[in-house]
Amino acid sequence: MLWDISRAMSKHQLELGRPASANIGVFICLKCCGVHRSLGTHISKVLSVTLDDWSGDEIDAMVEVGGNSSANAIYEAFIPEEYAKPGPDASHDERAQFIRAKYELQEFLKPSLRIVSLQSGKSSLQSSSSRKTVDSFQSTSSHHLAGMVEFIGLLKVKVIKGTNLAIRDMMSSDPYVVLTLGQQTVRTTTIKSNLNPVWNEQLMLSVPHHYGPLKLQVFDHDTFSADDIMGEAEVDLQPLITSAMPFGDAGMFGNIQIGKWLKSHDNALVIDSTVNIVDGRVKQEVSLKLQNVESGELDLELEWVPLDQ
Repeated sequence: MLWDISRAMSKHQLELGRPASANIGVFICLKCCGVHRSLGTHISKVLSVTLDDWSGDEIDAMVEVGGNSSANAIYEAFIPEEYAKPGPDASHDERAQFIRAKYELQEFLKPSLRIVSLQSGKSSLQSSSSRKTVDSFQSTSSHHLAGMVEFIGLLKVKVIKGTNLAIRDMMSSDPYVVLTLGQQTVRTTTIKSNLNPVWNEQLMLSVPHHYGPLKLQVFDHDTFSADDIMGEAEVDLQPLITSAMPFGDAGMFGNIQIGKWLKSHDNALVIDSTVNIVDGRVKQEVSLKLQNVESGELDLELEWVPLDQ
């Protein structure tokens, strides 16, 4: 087993006994290992080169990828300016944000490619058309792919700021925001001791064909105990998506309003939320009153991105 794996790694790496992600096909450092494990084995299956048992398929997957440089040429093909690749001294939050963007959301791939993870542990590149499918990673005893999740577009969520958030520490809180859509979860960085935090941080989620609401939670980060909830809310994506679909390429249109999500007693809106084409992009500004908490509001900007862009 070690001889086979050694075809994909250096002697130095073997001596260190460093961990590897068997289904991605890369070797990882100890500082990044915890983040990879938190992604779940359906995204990154972390194994020790010397301590764990490797299947033949897992070994073949490592060899097929060809090492970290080959993998990075795919996963880091296009890194936006707002992302800086973490260095050796980067914080845990910085590492987690970059690793999730790189492997879970696949934000840095070429637009025409997406990684499809197979149950055998191998990964393969799949060309995209108007729609893409990815393995939903449900366990099954057969050797076929698990149930497929069909994506219809991408959702960029800019978490702008929070206002008058709840106190969860002595005099303040250390807030961060968690967004959930279907089986996907992303989060912002933590802002220390601030009840009116400004993130201006963009997160990205894939929108499945049968999408539900975008769920939002705000937490207070605690070092020695479980993080405290600071409120939650839901965003109805239907006004954004149904308004955007008929327009196709929004770049062909001028700046216009194309839809609206109205404030009501059964949603968390602070004010009516309009859907607009702005500079060729479909965007929606959303102000939410956090629910199940004594105080707090959150401002977001949503952007709909068709898969063919």
